[in-house]
Amino acid sequence: MREDILKSIITENDEKIVLVIADGLGGLPDSATGRTELETARTPVLDSLARNGGAAGLSVAIGYGITPGSGPSHLALFGYDPVENLIGRGVLEASGIDFPLEPEDLAVRGNFATLRDGLITDRRAGRIPTEENQRIVERLGRELKEIEGVQVILRTVKEHRFVVVFRGPGLEAGLTENDPEREGQAPLEIKPLHPAAARSARIAGLFVDRVVELLASEKSANYPLLRGFARKPALPSFRDRYRLKSAAIATYPMYRGLARLVGMDVLATGDTLASEAETLKKHYRDYDFFYLHVKKTDSYGEDGNFAAKVRVIEELDALVGEILGMKPAVLAVTADHSTPARLAGHSWHPNPFLLASEWALPDQLAAFSERECRRGSFGVFPATEIMPLLLAHSRRLKKFGA
Repeated sequence: MREDILKSIITENDEKIVLVIADGLGGLPDSATGRTELETARTPVLDSLARNGGAAGLSVAIGYGITPGSGPSHLALFGYDPVENLIGRGVLEASGIDFPLEPEDLAVRGNFATLRDGLITDRRAGRIPTEENQRIVERLGRELKEIEGVQVILRTVKEHRFVVVFRGPGLEAGLTENDPEREGQAPLEIKPLHPAAARSARIAGLFVDRVVELLASEKSANYPLLRGFARKPALPSFRDRYRLKSAAIATYPMYRGLARLVGMDVLATGDTLASEAETLKKHYRDYDFFYLHVKKTDSYGEDGNFAAKVRVIEELDALVGEILGMKPAVLAVTADHSTPARLAGHSWHPNPFLLASEWALPDQLAAFSERECRRGSFGVFPATEIMPLLLAHSRRLKKFGA
């Protein structure tokens, strides 16, 4: 929907909206059973909503056939054009840990990985504990402070993930990445995408070489994979766009960072779905709009762990039941992208979407699944249209025109 039209018809009220994003929720059929992870999971609450009170569809984050990253796909869900407002992964990670980025900073997300005989054997170094990450980052921070006059700042994020910020004048973000995005491959060379980024590429390459030297004795986390070189953008605030006082509940730093960049309040919470539910209950009276993120659906999909992803979906179902008990005016459950365990990575498949509201026209589907949502009244639609649907079903949009 055109932003100028939307802004002209938005009104305010006291109704609550809860948007649950189960990262990587969508899947593909298992070869043994012919069912996806979502179809395999026991989801009585979600299935009941799909049968009795919900309207459904499949959303597309970027475009047909395009596999989205988490950053642009989340922006689409929040109603921002993900192409015009592209945010690099490095900025999202840095913002997620409250790192104070400066205008000239070049931020990049890092994975500690395992390198053996010149090949990446584990892109996540066995998902090392966060405490191990902290030990390694502290060591690198002592030994590696500057490259060619550019300050090097390292910070732990979570598990195998870290952030490196290069601070100095003249740094550009147009760089390729060294992550081959699959095991058994050699790391790639970091190259400039345009001449102005040549110095940044050289510094990034020297950083990788130096880290490899310093971590030569580490058993698993001995190589840095760098993704998402970026500088901090300026985004219009979520509150200005939608006149909603909004809050984010997310366990992983990148998603907290994205919420912070669009102007949401980021609430402190624990690492479990139960703790996220408690955080929602604690702050329920304080906000109009809640974005609640579920990460492990994506993590287990990326690991190729079909059974574990099914278990998380069942935990998600119980979480949705708790949220319904709070009686929001609108509850939507969807995903930013699909992460089928069969592919062990993000995919281009549309995302199941379910909206429950007193004002929804129920689709009376058999269950909440990818194939059932395809039969829903919203059809296959752009993810950027989700926010107008949430506003409309919370009675926040006036009539347009005479």
